[in-house]
Amino acid sequence: MEHHRKLVYSNRMPIRWGDEDAMGHVNNTVYFRYMEQTRIEWLESFRLGTAWTQTEGPVIVNASCTFLIPLTYPGDVECRMFVGAPGRSSVPTHYELRLAGDDRLFAEGAAKLVWINLSSGKSIPLPEAMRASCL
Repeated sequence: MEHHRKLVYSNRMPIRWGDEDAMGHVNNTVYFRYMEQTRIEWLESFRLGTAWTQTEGPVIVNASCTFLIPLTYPGDVECRMFVGAPGRSSVPTHYELRLAGDDRLFAEGAAKLVWINLSSGKSIPLPEAMRASCL
């Protein structure tokens, strides 16, 4: 059961015409891209530099999305990212996707982020700055 959920980041991205599929709405795979972009921007805010890219970094061990209302072009999607209580090497992340200017929830998602040593593939403790932002 999730007891702790904290808003840590929010961004806006344009819905591109090419994000739509033959059904005339944003393809389901693109929702994961919106969540990914939000997560990456949040991670970049810690300015971990080369430690992230050369020796350690995040992996996603599971991801999900519940599609509630179809997003369509044109418009901007607002993605809000929340975190749950961090573990030693992992943190649950949660997402709300809305059409900018519309309070309705269009989709919600989740992904578990695990921090790893890139050489060994083994989990290691979360960076302290990241852990602190989750509390």
